[in-house]
Amino acid sequence: MRPFTHTMPFPEALSLALQATIPISRTEHVALGAADGRVVSHDVVSPLDVPPFDRSAMDGYAVQSADLRSASAAAPVALTCVARIFTGEVSIGELRSGECIQIATGAPMPNGADAVVMVEETSTAGAGVPEPAGGLAEAARVFFSVAAKAGQNIGRRAADIAVGTSVVTRGQVLTPSRIGALAATGHRTVEVFAKPTVAIVSTGNEVVQPGLPLPPGHIYDINRFTLESVARRHGGAPLALASPGDSLDELMRVLDAAMAHDLIVFSGGSSVGDRDLVRDVIAERGEMLFHGIAVKPGKPTAFAVMTSGVVSPSNGQRELPRDTVETPVASSEAKRLPRSLFIGMPGNPTSCLSNAYILMVPVLRKLAGLPPWEPHTVTVPLARRIISASDRHQFYTVRLVNGQAEPAFKGSGDITSMANADGYMEIPATTESIGAGTLVTVTLF
Repeated sequence: MRPFTHTMPFPEALSLALQATIPISRTEHVALGAADGRVVSHDVVSPLDVPPFDRSAMDGYAVQSADLRSASAAAPVALTCVARIFTGEVSIGELRSGECIQIATGAPMPNGADAVVMVEETSTAGAGVPEPAGGLAEAARVFFSVAAKAGQNIGRRAADIAVGTSVVTRGQVLTPSRIGALAATGHRTVEVFAKPTVAIVSTGNEVVQPGLPLPPGHIYDINRFTLESVARRHGGAPLALASPGDSLDELMRVLDAAMAHDLIVFSGGSSVGDRDLVRDVIAERGEMLFHGIAVKPGKPTAFAVMTSGVVSPSNGQRELPRDTVETPVASSEAKRLPRSLFIGMPGNPTSCLSNAYILMVPVLRKLAGLPPWEPHTVTVPLARRIISASDRHQFYTVRLVNGQAEPAFKGSGDITSMANADGYMEIPATTESIGAGTLVTVTLF
């Protein structure tokens, strides 16, 4: 046994981890349909005006405003309707004084017109305006009961986006509206920063993949799936590697394969038992920034910076695609990145998932170039008194029941401490208990 001799306060540990995190610079082009949530890698300017022409903002009639200077409900002015223009069509000829053209919302303005009067402010004589013949309607009288002003109800060319102006800028996160702006300027793809790749490794001789028989003394792998889900939700591209046994050689082989990824997350092996060998593996491949943080749950957590050295064979290391069982694949060369980050998580499912939210998420989002996560919080009274460890900052899970925070934490090894919770409250290391009815802030998952 190699007990912890020092644990680092969580704010200091998080600060060290973020200082060591350098956003990735790799880029790729993605189709607009797959770009939601991605981070733009360079400024994009518009190659055209949007809209590319003056267009009607209403269903109504294009007119010369001077013709309707005296129009009123008491003394309507009649104009001759000479044509119809639908969206996607261009007018024929030029509108002359005394004429009007029926026009649809979004249709290009005809030459000679300087205003649009909405259809609700007009009336037609007889049976109305007939269908056009050869692009022109038979002459029909339209009566206008309001005056018109030049420019009314017209969307001007480039009113939305002018050629050469910025559509999106480097570092912006693409949203549906920003993707719409790219589409409006004719882009089918956009260059974005690549997603950080995240190698996820569940260590331990006792770990079995779900779906396989469970031998005595073994447990199903929980952490692989919770870590994958969190990584994917926060901008990462996770890949689970096959679980190594509790030996230095096996751990070193999987670590060498994992160093082809931006972030490496081990669960298990980071505590103080004789088979907890993460610190020994890190000593061979990188620099440990901290091992042990003063939080509950999740004390045995490590963070390191890994450097590549030379290209190393993967020695038959197996990669597990999602939703498959463990099957060997052929040995291949796995080039390491010049620099990878390493997080050693506790094996207990609640400790692992809790630290994924408070430590892995900030690191991963910075790697991805995403803004810091701002989870929703609620302030509610505590349903029951809580006793807390006085030596560690506690992230205590709760569920919201009838407007109160009901304690949900059972134990670090119980995944239902998280599965049955809606979020967590923080209890400072200096606080030994919180009474029922106390208002607490709950950070929602």
